[in-house]
Amino acid sequence: MQVSRRDFLRVTAGAGAGTAIGGLVGLGATLAPARAQAQELRIRDAKSVPSICPFCSVGCATLIQVKGGRIVNIEGDPRSPHNEGTLCPKGAAIYQLHVNPNRQTKVLHRKPGASSWDVVELEWAMDRVAELIKKTRDDTFLEKLPNGKTVNMTSAMFALGGATLDSEFNHVCQKFWRGLGVVAIENQARI
Repeated sequence: MQVSRRDFLRVTAGAGAGTAIGGLVGLGATLAPARAQAQELRIRDAKSVPSICPFCSVGCATLIQVKGGRIVNIEGDPRSPHNEGTLCPKGAAIYQLHVNPNRQTKVLHRKPGASSWDVVELEWAMDRVAELIKKTRDDTFLEKLPNGKTVNMTSAMFALGGATLDSEFNHVCQKFWRGLGVVAIENQARI
């Protein structure tokens, strides 16, 4: 087997670095102080605000570091008895949920048959959704089955809760949809 000079240097440097780090760890040296110092530089002068992860009903505690009115870091709160400072992959992505430049901040509406989206007012969109829900429910509401059994339901609507909503809000949403007679209710966090 022919080994190029570049491959030889790469393997030698990797083995040397691995041996050096292994030797330091074997002697009891740790990188924790350097890691802690790097973390301190990143969040220096930031105000730490305690919060809760919004993704599921566990309620993992988070610390949100805010600097100049902007979120600069989100991490697990080590004081929490639930998560002891750790976060699952969804919880670890909370920061990106807040600062993602692709996050929609305006209400978009596409008229039937249109090929593009229009920016609309939130109030108009809420009224339109309420109007369509009422119309659909009124048109499809079934009080009794042909055999006389009372069901008070509509099968024309489906409700899907989201994992970014907390469990209390999802509970209220479920009560709302059940009150309208919707029977097809699911939550994305469970799927």
